[in-house]
Amino acid sequence: MQLKIMPKKKRLPAGRVALILFLCQMISALEVPLDPKLLEDLVQPPTITQQSPKDYIIDPRENIVIQCEAKGKPPPSFSWTRNGTHFDIDKDPLVTMQPGSGTLTINIMSEGKAETYEGVYQCTARNERGAAISNNIVVRPSRSPLWTKEKLEPITLRNGQSLVLPCRPPLGLPPPIIFWMDNSFQRLPQSERVSQGLNGDLYFSNVLPEDTREDYICYARFNHTQTIQQKQPISVKVISVDELNDTIAANLSDTEFYSAKPNRERPPTFLTPEGNTSNKEELRGNVLSLECIAEGLPTPVIYWIKEDGTLPTNRTFYRNFKKTLQIIQVSEADSGNYQCIAKNALGAIHHTISVTVKAAPYWILAPQNLVLSPGEDGSLICRANGNPKPRISWLSNGVPIEIAPDDPSRKIDGDTIIFSNVQERSSAVYQCNASNEYGYLLANAFVNVLAEPPRILTSANTLYQVIANRPALLDCAFFGSPLPTIEWFKGAKGSALRDDIYVLHENGTLEIPVAQKDSTGTYTCVARNKLGMAKNEVHLEIKDPTRIIKQPEYAVVQRGSTVSFECKVKHDHTLTLTITWLKDNGELPSDGRFTVDKDHLEVADVRDSDGGAYTCVANTTLDMVSASAVLSVVDVPNPPFDLELTDQLDKSVQLSWTPGDDNNSPITKFIIEYEDAMHEAGLWHHQTEVPGTQTTAQLKLSPYVNYSFRVMAVNSLGRSLPSEPSEQYLTKAAEPDTNPTAVEGLGSEPDNLVITWKPLNGFESNGPGLQYKVSWLQKDGDDEWASVVVANVSKYIVSGTPTFVPYLIKVQALNDVGFAPEPAVVMGHSGEDLPMVAPGNVRVNVVNSTLAEVHWDPVPLKSIRGHLQGYRIYYWKAQEGSLKRNRRHIEKKILTFQGSKTHGMLPGLEPFSHYALNVRVVNGKGEGPASPDRVFNTPEGVPSAPSSLKIVNPTLDSLTLEWDPPSRPNGILTEYTLKYQPINSTHELGPLVDLKIPANKTRWTLKNLNFSTRYKFYFYAQTAAGSGSQITEEAVTTVDEAMASRQVDIATQGWFIGLMCAVALLILILLIVCFIRRNKGGKYPVKEKEDAHADPEIQPMKEDDGTFGEYRSLESDAEDHKPLKKGSRTPSDRTVKKEDSDDSLVDYGEGVNGQFNEDGSFIGQYSGKKEKEPAEGNESSEAPSPVNAMNSFV
Repeated sequence: MQLKIMPKKKRLPAGRVALILFLCQMISALEVPLDPKLLEDLVQPPTITQQSPKDYIIDPRENIVIQCEAKGKPPPSFSWTRNGTHFDIDKDPLVTMQPGSGTLTINIMSEGKAETYEGVYQCTARNERGAAISNNIVVRPSRSPLWTKEKLEPITLRNGQSLVLPCRPPLGLPPPIIFWMDNSFQRLPQSERVSQGLNGDLYFSNVLPEDTREDYICYARFNHTQTIQQKQPISVKVISVDELNDTIAANLSDTEFYSAKPNRERPPTFLTPEGNTSNKEELRGNVLSLECIAEGLPTPVIYWIKEDGTLPTNRTFYRNFKKTLQIIQVSEADSGNYQCIAKNALGAIHHTISVTVKAAPYWILAPQNLVLSPGEDGSLICRANGNPKPRISWLSNGVPIEIAPDDPSRKIDGDTIIFSNVQERSSAVYQCNASNEYGYLLANAFVNVLAEPPRILTSANTLYQVIANRPALLDCAFFGSPLPTIEWFKGAKGSALRDDIYVLHENGTLEIPVAQKDSTGTYTCVARNKLGMAKNEVHLEIKDPTRIIKQPEYAVVQRGSTVSFECKVKHDHTLTLTITWLKDNGELPSDGRFTVDKDHLEVADVRDSDGGAYTCVANTTLDMVSASAVLSVVDVPNPPFDLELTDQLDKSVQLSWTPGDDNNSPITKFIIEYEDAMHEAGLWHHQTEVPGTQTTAQLKLSPYVNYSFRVMAVNSLGRSLPSEPSEQYLTKAAEPDTNPTAVEGLGSEPDNLVITWKPLNGFESNGPGLQYKVSWLQKDGDDEWASVVVANVSKYIVSGTPTFVPYLIKVQALNDVGFAPEPAVVMGHSGEDLPMVAPGNVRVNVVNSTLAEVHWDPVPLKSIRGHLQGYRIYYWKAQEGSLKRNRRHIEKKILTFQGSKTHGMLPGLEPFSHYALNVRVVNGKGEGPASPDRVFNTPEGVPSAPSSLKIVNPTLDSLTLEWDPPSRPNGILTEYTLKYQPINSTHELGPLVDLKIPANKTRWTLKNLNFSTRYKFYFYAQTAAGSGSQITEEAVTTVDEAMASRQVDIATQGWFIGLMCAVALLILILLIVCFIRRNKGGKYPVKEKEDAHADPEIQPMKEDDGTFGEYRSLESDAEDHKPLKKGSRTPSDRTVKKEDSDDSLVDYGEGVNGQFNEDGSFIGQYSGKKEKEPAEGNESSEAPSPVNAMNSFV
């Protein structure tokens, strides 16, 4: 029975291919397990384990060591043959063999010569089971002979000729390495023109004068002996054209002289190989080297092709300036015709090399050792190939099988020996020899016939720990002859495990393809053959897999910042976890900036070198997982560099630069700035911008500027530092391109014209000597243009001009080169003077009690003597008959009306008043004379609210009211109107009572009122124009004494005290809420009650024309509709006042912000002091009074 175990031919899932390959490797090595205890008991034929190479070149200066090592049981003995006959080492005192080894040591260092021991050696290792033999080892000492003495004549040739310097090194063993050097041991330079051939010769396709030298020396280096041999120097002299002409001229006629062409160009010819075709033979597996070297002028170029095929891409190399074609690992498929082509400008030639690839024998199937049990069958197969096809011969224990002892169990069939029904005596070592003319192969393979009961080699009670959901492999290494059968069991009483769930490998291994938690347990391996049985137990534990539950994430950070990576891992608690961080699959830098804390990696002060892949590796004893994240370190770009100016023209230049590192953030654009070192040294200006993919820019230039440029790169993080400035470039001067701007002509005095402009800067001057030509011409006059050239200033004054006359003005720039283009003409005026005439026919139309309309006739334009800015009305309030007497003490108000308007409205007048006004025209110089004063009276208006209202002396059924008249009656008061109504405990308003009071009264008593009742009063004055604004107040009549006493009695009761406390607490909370809402502008029910019962007769009055209503402040309007607020009532001794309201001047006048008083200075909206209104007495924001609030509930 054959004991060699081969894998079953099963169809397996693709995912298990790697596993099966591993198992197959184990199986192929299981012929005889290398278990030390097993080897002690098993006999085994010899096997050669080490030997010297077939072609063994030795150093003659050292001892000769010929190796031969073998193994076997019992240990083999060794013997040698030399040149086919027995080599008796005992007879040669210089030869020793190491104990337990067949290695020979020949001591030639003390005496003897290496040449004495040249020959063919073969080692034989023998024990009782057979004999193994080594290869034939050809031992030869290395040789490094000297060059033969020769006299080398100097070589003289003319420029352009070809030359071959022969080397012809001595034949050494192994062949030497050839190179050419000079006397200084410097290698001679080689090129397409000068190169060394494969044979060591130095080839010149054509010579040049610089090739002249006396020390062309060929060196041969013998590596085996570490020696270098030197050839005699060769002298070469190349005659130049001039030298050759002198020589020819001395010996030839004129015609012959001029026809001589010593360096004539010529087409290529081959220096090597010769002829049109050649042959090349190479052995399989070697390097094929083909060479073509050609001469010609100019120097030819070499090309290679393969006829009817292509050159192998991965195995083809060109050496020696393409003069040598090399194909490595050559095979029979590389046979064929190769063509080299030499080509220059005058022609081309080609040479065909026919390549034949032969092959020394090589194995197709070498014989393998056989371990058989008695009665089994087997075979040894020896298959080899080569070109020509090798011959196969067999030996048995080193003896040709034809003359070896006969064995009835074997049969030879060409390259196969077939064994049947073997017995222990059939054990032997067989040798297969495959040979042809190029070499041979020799392989030893033994047949070992054994009878052994099963043995399990795996250690007992081995513990296997496997990660869940992964394959589990339980080993059961075994040996036995015949080959035992293997069975596996789980648990103490389990049945044999089958292939449907498990995989049983023929090397005894049990595979659980996907191990689960329930796979944990004890497994038993049983090995049986006809000679016995053996078993072994192993244990399996399944562990949870290690998982990374939070992987590090990709990070983009700016240089100098801090970045952190997190790697959270979950693992089996019975296993030890180790977390390791790697950078680019290597260790983290040993830098204090890297901090590892449990599952975090932090990198501080990030640098460019920190960018890369960071990997978190979580390791246990059973598994390993990893996760990576890339860190990109970004920053603003590095500055551009290598600025260069090209294509320098008068008005343009091309700037180019090299971008700096973008620091991992693409450059989006480049910013180009310039400095004008002539006019504004140190100040950089923006020139242009170009996209980030562009590294050149065509820049437009101005004349007469000493330019320097710099470039900044911009990416998403910002802009780089500026580059170093470029070289300076001074452009030529030219006439100015532009003229001054902002040209104006305005007189500062009545008799001058001031011409101003914004001058050109130095950059715009375009040249030296910047000046301005100032020209002016009186419009509609008969004069010619007047002009003057001034220096680089911004103003010129023309004197002696008429007052306020239009002028045409132009300012032109010029420099030393010429004038700027013709400038544009602008309009200006000479100086203004005060107007001469006052507006006439001033008329006043009183619209209502607070508004008047004024009309006037315009002033003639010529008398204005300037730019008309408008008309100004002065008006004031005056007493009749005292207009002239007190004029200087009167407060005047001013309204200005822009432009050429001839009418305007005077708002905000006081009713029932006497006013005066005049009108003046205004120009840029100031005001003209005033028109004659016009007087007018305003009609009566409605009065303001009474100045105060107080309720005094409250009794059980009466209240007394006292008041002050309106501060602004606005007419003659005709009467007062008093309206009042009661308010009950639920804040509801009672019926309204209307009472008329004579105008001369300031006190009034109301009788027959209800006791302990709150009343609300509405009070206002009247004139013939109507009713004025009202003032309101509230008051309470006193409480009846009897009721008060009853209240006291009730108040002494405990239940009432508790009730009142609860009510007081609720009221306090209500007051707080009301106070908060009041501060926030909120309303509460009393306001709604008041609005529902407001007096419909008390309404603001309007003027009859419906255009302008009486102006009243927002504060007074709000007061009339205030909500009834607990605790906000004004006590009877408090004064309540109402603000007056005036019409706004802004609604009527124009240019309020530009008013002038009589001397022309700015005075704001009004020139007179405005009277301050009295403060409203009852608009206090104090907190509500709980006492008054309680009264409202009585």
